[in-house]
Amino acid sequence: MSKWPIGVFASVDAGLGVNFEVVKELGIPSIQLHAPHKNTRTQEAATAFLEKCADAGVTITCVFGGFDGESYADIATTARTVGLVPEDTRAARMQEMKEISDFAKLLGVDAVGLHIGFVPEDTASDSYQNLLTITRELLDHVKANGQNLHLETGQETADHLLHFIDAVARDNLYINFDPANMILYGTGEPIEALKKVGKHVRSIHCKDGTWAAEGRRGLDWGCEVALGEGDVGMEAYLRTLHELGYDGPLTIEREIPEDPVQQKADIGKAVALLEDLRAKILG
Repeated sequence: MSKWPIGVFASVDAGLGVNFEVVKELGIPSIQLHAPHKNTRTQEAATAFLEKCADAGVTITCVFGGFDGESYADIATTARTVGLVPEDTRAARMQEMKEISDFAKLLGVDAVGLHIGFVPEDTASDSYQNLLTITRELLDHVKANGQNLHLETGQETADHLLHFIDAVARDNLYINFDPANMILYGTGEPIEALKKVGKHVRSIHCKDGTWAAEGRRGLDWGCEVALGEGDVGMEAYLRTLHELGYDGPLTIEREIPEDPVQQKADIGKAVALLEDLRAKILG
């Protein structure tokens, strides 16, 4: 696969991500895959999906976990419900992530990803220390499957995420960098954050957004918009990735499943924008 193949976040039967038919129609060569429901994480389902990918010339680069009960309705709800951080669902979700890792192995995929959630600020707390323990357990399982784990950015500042990665102390923990999430959650300027965490970045999202009102960042959502129409600055983003030596897929994420027609149109425009910028930067 050549440097910076275009990708898109896709799903089989669950969660965010475009339908596979859109991937085929737009001729996109790589996908990150939202893990399907538990009853379809089987060898039979994996074999059938791999056949579809082979027929369409599509490579799966990462399988993302997601969980029942998660809600991104607002920032406070996200903090309460998303990822491995909520304590009442932590053990069960960690077990489910192990199963998602096993499914990714059936697909021949060497990376799994997730939003871990809002990592507690109090690093001396029991909640934080337990989160370290179960993250290490998950990473050991993932490593036994020949995989790395990618944490998606946005819910922590770059500095706090780096501190957590250092504290986990496992060599297969990396970052899926999403620049728009830094804006949407109000956790930092995306290009500055990317430079800080760059050595850990193994996959990325190409997504755009606008900041919440001044003084409300981190309290109110910013607004996701079509690629190139927000505050990320896509040329600066790609140039920074180039400087950091990132050569993996440019994976488009456009989270408007309620409007599939507009979602498809925006992804098509994003493909064209990224192809133009790739040619400009790489020559």
